[in-house]
Amino acid sequence: MDLKVEGVNVEEGLGWGNSLEVPSVQEIAKNVSEFVPEKYVQEQNDRPIESVLSPDEISELPVIDFSLLVNGDEDELNKLDYACKEWGFLQIINHGVAEDVIRNMKAATASFFDLPVDEKNKYAMGDGLEGYGHAFVVSEEQKLDWGDIMFFITRPEEQRNMKKWPITLPGFEEAVEDYSTGMLRVTEEFMAKLSLLLGMEEKGLEKQHVLMRQSIRMSYYPPCPKPELVLGASPHSDGGSITLLLQSDDVVGLQIKHKGGWIPIKPIPNAFVINIADVLESWSNGLYKSIEHRAVANSKIARMSIATFIIPADEAEIRPVESMIQDRPRMYKDNIRYLDYLRHFFGMKSSGKVHTNFLKLESEY
Repeated sequence: MDLKVEGVNVEEGLGWGNSLEVPSVQEIAKNVSEFVPEKYVQEQNDRPIESVLSPDEISELPVIDFSLLVNGDEDELNKLDYACKEWGFLQIINHGVAEDVIRNMKAATASFFDLPVDEKNKYAMGDGLEGYGHAFVVSEEQKLDWGDIMFFITRPEEQRNMKKWPITLPGFEEAVEDYSTGMLRVTEEFMAKLSLLLGMEEKGLEKQHVLMRQSIRMSYYPPCPKPELVLGASPHSDGGSITLLLQSDDVVGLQIKHKGGWIPIKPIPNAFVINIADVLESWSNGLYKSIEHRAVANSKIARMSIATFIIPADEAEIRPVESMIQDRPRMYKDNIRYLDYLRHFFGMKSSGKVHTNFLKLESEY
């Protein structure tokens, strides 16, 4: 079937770029007991180090009661504003996504990565970025991350490339559908509150997307015999508007950069971590900034995570919204198409916040 959406042939890929094919880290980890392959050993300055911040600072990541926020609680709205300005990251609890929906999504993720590698390779990325493999591999010489991913578009439904979905796995499609629906509701409610904070109507940010798309990345980080030498995911900021992350309940792996140090984000069972991404940084004219984050490995247990990325339509304009330049000097460029930014984003190795320079006025680098 020829799937076409707004001039894009879904089966031919997203048109965002591609990533070089590299071996499965999960398979490598099964066969190493002492040494890490050189391609995965990070340069000395890039290796994970302990946070330089005090325990008091580490515990400050804001936690938002989402049920209070959506019901108009002013204190929770102010806490959201503070979190976005000072941290760019927060966790939400009482979000209304049922525990069995979360449990089934985690089970679906585990069941995919439990498949034999030949079976997983049936969904390999190939010439695009959807499917099983690795992102941001643009050179044969670059250092690689200690992890595998499965990435696919989930909304709108007509943009799904079902050839990249392992729908033969019992319960997989149903679990993703239910989880995606829950993430859509949370996203719409979260965007409505952010819109108010940015001086817009409640639907303001949703309209900025032109079409608010959703994708999911399932990540698998196997145990590593020398976790101090590798990174599960290199430092980066995200290329959409916001990201919603479901962590493993019992394994700490996510770290965010704050006040010059790296802070581990301890999971709260069934909570979601939400972070500001590059597009929202531009739309807010830098009021809310995307923040570098990374994933670290450990030597004892595999870790999985599920990231939901909210992304605008390819033709959406990435520039400060009008309410953010009335009393603030413009810091970001005008009229950049989102597709152009995505091609820039995926066309280079994931490396801190270097991508956001593409959005900034030169005087703001």
